[in-house]
Amino acid sequence: MNVLYKVYCRIFQKTMKLVSPLLPWRTPQLLAPEGGTQGLGAMIKGKYRKVLVVTGPNIYKRGLADGLLRGFDAAGVKYELFNRVVNNPTIDNIEEAFAVYRNAQCDAIVALGGGSPMDLAKVVGARAARPEKKVPQMKGLLKIRKRIPDLYAIPTTAGSGSETTLAAVVSDSATHEKYAINDVSLIPRYAILDPMMTVGLPPQTTATTGMDALTHAVEAYIGGSNTSLTNESAEKAVKLIFENLIRAYRDGSDIEARANMQQASYLAGVAFTRAYVGYVHALAHALGGFYGTAHGLANAVILPVVLEYYGKSVHKRLAKLADIVGLSAPSDDDEPKAAKFIAAIKAMNSEMGVPSSIDGIRDEDIPLMAERAAKEANPLYPVPEILSQEQLCELYRLIAA
Repeated sequence: MNVLYKVYCRIFQKTMKLVSPLLPWRTPQLLAPEGGTQGLGAMIKGKYRKVLVVTGPNIYKRGLADGLLRGFDAAGVKYELFNRVVNNPTIDNIEEAFAVYRNAQCDAIVALGGGSPMDLAKVVGARAARPEKKVPQMKGLLKIRKRIPDLYAIPTTAGSGSETTLAAVVSDSATHEKYAINDVSLIPRYAILDPMMTVGLPPQTTATTGMDALTHAVEAYIGGSNTSLTNESAEKAVKLIFENLIRAYRDGSDIEARANMQQASYLAGVAFTRAYVGYVHALAHALGGFYGTAHGLANAVILPVVLEYYGKSVHKRLAKLADIVGLSAPSDDDEPKAAKFIAAIKAMNSEMGVPSSIDGIRDEDIPLMAERAAKEANPLYPVPEILSQEQLCELYRLIAA
């Protein structure tokens, strides 16, 4: 990679870090309605003309929206239901939901689900705020710059952290591209962390969404745009995940572990929405765009491979995380501590049945995926090492089955 380009990337990242405190950051107001999610209706009664409820078909079929909708009916809250969110929401899917929002004359949004319903809800809000802009015109950083309708986020997984982030990820089914829209206006106004929403998750979903949260925390922590808040949030998130993810995987009815994982996901979201992610996410997004690979699964597989690839540039930060989760001996240097932390991630993946590679990666697709991953990451992500497109190709080959 051209040395001048690396210098440009670092200058861009340092400038973003200097400018970042000037942006109107906020964290969602955490709500604790009486009766959990079902109590939201009574809490917002009379506040809106009509609410768009956004969720996915599987969530709806499992009955997770029933309590919310019963509460709306009991409180007389008018709503329109959109329960057709696809995994990795596409532009067409977003436009379909926006048409429902507009035709029903909604003025607020409730997103119930994991990352996909929340991503779609955020972009619907962005379309409502900026109807003159099509979705591809919002790609990148700070392209909205207007307040979106009030957005209530109710996670049904403990992984994406979307209930607290400025990012929405969109898939373009025509080009097989997957990209992020980043704007502080997309941070939800309100969030409800109800562990009962995650009790029925299949063990494999618990595993991969939990590793998604771990990836958020670790990538934020090892990057170059940390603040005292993001450091503290990432450290707490990593500790909670190491203490609770296997418990939640083994026993889906363990409410304490479920609640702790929701808290971890939220904290990881707080960390990465200000400190950004890195190449793990960039590689995972391109995989999702090409093959529909579930984001949490992709992150889980890629995370230890990328951490090893970084080498000594991450040893100090990973060593501190190893100390925090109790993996290291007092006599250990940074390198063995970091190695123990990476080994522990691999062990967690193995125990939860997460594979060490991704099936179906075609060698002929790798150059274009690497190009898109590089375009996403550089110059925005303040990664420990700036990698070339050729190095990203190498990483794809390392994770290919």
